[in-house]
Amino acid sequence: MLKELVVLAVDDDLINLKLLKSMLMKNPNVKEVLEAKNGVDAIDIIRTRDDINLILLDIIMPIMNGLEMLKVVRCDENIEQVPIIVLTTDETKKTEALELGANDFLMIPIRNGELTQKIESLIL
Repeated sequence: MLKELVVLAVDDDLINLKLLKSMLMKNPNVKEVLEAKNGVDAIDIIRTRDDINLILLDIIMPIMNGLEMLKVVRCDENIEQVPIIVLTTDETKKTEALELGANDFLMIPIRNGELTQKIESLIL
């Protein structure tokens, strides 16, 4: 059974965001991709939508970075269950992100196959 996934992609790099969106839209399980440029925007979106199934979260961003956003999301009982895949170029952040409640981890540059695999393992 296919799920109708609503994915929130959070990245301050617009090129990465567009790339993520185009990869996600090729996935037959993805219905909609929401975009946010930083953690503050992302949390605003999450609080207004109750249908987000997955968050793809860049770590290095201005205003509120991915690790700070993870802390906020995981403390909010309404959204703490949403799976989060952290995206980063920095392998050393992996442990910290997982300790803060990330469900999985993808290295940038992201490959479509890896992204699809992670989504399927988390959600389907």
